[in-house]
This record gives sequence, C-alpha cells and structure tokens, in this order.
Amino acid sequence: MIRRPDATVRLLSVKEHLVNKKAATSKNGRRTRNWGNTIGLWVFHAGALAALFMFEWQAVVVATALYWLAIGCGIGMGYHRLLTHRSYEAPKAVEYFMAVCGALTLEGGPITWVATHRIHHQKSDQEGDPHTPNDGGWWAHAGWIFAREPSHTRTEWVARYAPDLAKDRFYVWLNKYHYVPMIPLGLILLAVGGLPMMLWGVCVRVVVGLHATWLVNSAAHMWGGRRFATSDDSRNNWWVALLTFGEGWHNNHHAYPTSARHGLRWYEFDLTWLQIRGLELLGVVKKVKVPDLDFSAQPRASAHSKAA
Repeated sequence: MIRRPDATVRLLSVKEHLVNKKAATSKNGRRTRNWGNTIGLWVFHAGALAALFMFEWQAVVVATALYWLAIGCGIGMGYHRLLTHRSYEAPKAVEYFMAVCGALTLEGGPITWVATHRIHHQKSDQEGDPHTPNDGGWWAHAGWIFAREPSHTRTEWVARYAPDLAKDRFYVWLNKYHYVPMIPLGLILLAVGGLPMMLWGVCVRVVVGLHATWLVNSAAHMWGGRRFATSDDSRNNWWVALLTFGEGWHNNHHAYPTSARHGLRWYEFDLTWLQIRGLELLGVVKKVKVPDLDFSAQPRASAHSKAA
C-alpha cells in the first residue's frame, strides 16, 4: 500500500514565488522571453518540417524506436516514476541509462526536470505551479518554456527541490550538460542514414516528444475524466496516455503520485507500467509501489469532469 499524497519536496515560500515571478516579468508587466529556448525550439521545428520532404520508412522506424526509448524509458520510467517519485528501485547502471535516455528528449537535465515536477505536485493548479492551465492553455502547454525563468535552469537553485539527485555527481554533470548525449546520437544517425535519418531521429522525434509531454501539463489538466477528487484539475486522458505510454492517466497519478502504475484499471493501457512490471518479474527492479484499491467502493469524482 502506498501513501498519499507525495511529499518529496518542501513548498516554495511566498518570497521565492515573488522572486521567480519578478525574474520572469519585464518592467511593463509582461513576461520576458527565454531566447535560448525560443530559438532552439524554432530550429528543431524547422528541422521536423524539413524531414517531411525527406520521407524514408527506415528513418521513420528508427525515429519511432528512439521516441519509445526517450519518452517511454527516459521520461516515463526514468525522470518521472523513478527519479521524481521513487516508485521503484533500480540498480544505478539502469537508473543512469534511463536518465541519459531522458536527456535525449531535450526537456532539460534530470535535476531540473525532477525539481519542476515536484513543485508542480506541491502547488498543482495553484499559485506557484510552473505550468497550470489556470494561466492559460498555451501557457500550460509550451508558453512557460518560452518565458525567461533563469532560476529554473540553474542547477544550484533547483537542487534544493531535488536534494537526493544533487548529491550524485553524475546527475549534477548530466543536468549541466544534458544536451551532450544528443551530439553522438545525431552524428551516428547522420553517418548511418544520412540527413533524412538524422532529421527524423532527432528533430521529428524531439518535437513530437516535447509536445506529447507538454500535453500532460495542458490537455490532461483540461480534458478527461476524474476518478479521484484531488485538489487540482488533473484528468485521465486516454489519447494523451497513448502518446506518452501511460502518462496521460493523470488524475490517477495525482491521487497516488508514488505509484509505479498510472493506468489503474485493465482498460487503461500503461506501457510504462508493463515495462516496470516486466523488469520486476525479471528481478532487475524491486520495491515497486502500487496502490491497493477497491474500486467497487471508490466514489467517482465526476462533478467537474469533461469529455476527452
């Protein structure tokens, strides 16, 4: 039986909220722009668009496999369920491998990603949530990435919200140089399959992965059913779950954050959970946390539900 709710990081203080908001706001009261993120995202979107004119089935297959490796293993199994919530235990070699896979998404280093997500859980859909739809659907989806929040990208600042990772020298290095694993991958793809494979395996795969992950922040807080009466607006969204290998069962996750299983019913497909369960059966991972639920006695929180 797992406990609820998650309490892996302290709440942001009012003073810290004001400092962060001031750092992300210009003198005229409008949010300032993070030009590094903006230019980088435009370049990758342009590369993804160019890839459509260089269609090759072999490149698509490779991109799909890398998408699963980066999102399903890197983000779902690694950054999220293992590093953020410690839903299970894995050998360090396995843990590091999944962290490197997570870095291939270009969603930031492990310490920054984990810290941001822990803050999201502590302040979900309240003041201080980094990406709540209460600040607008576009803001929740991608706008927060374009805003200039320098404190969220400094390892020494975010480390206070992920002290467990900040003690590990490998995670400190990977957080600072999270873009490095992408360089040899891009060169290998270029050498093996030329420009089409590189564009599909890097640009298309990264762009689709980013938007899929961002949909958990936006769509899964706006559209879908609510099984549990959580204090936020999290929802179970089946099509987001399909795109993210199970991350879209978001209301389930917010109700039981430390659960390694997000799809709690048989019809809620959760490939990430099946992968974790498979590794558990093989003896690779252990101490896997899942809730012990009696759905026949579980009231459904339908008052604020929306159709997916």
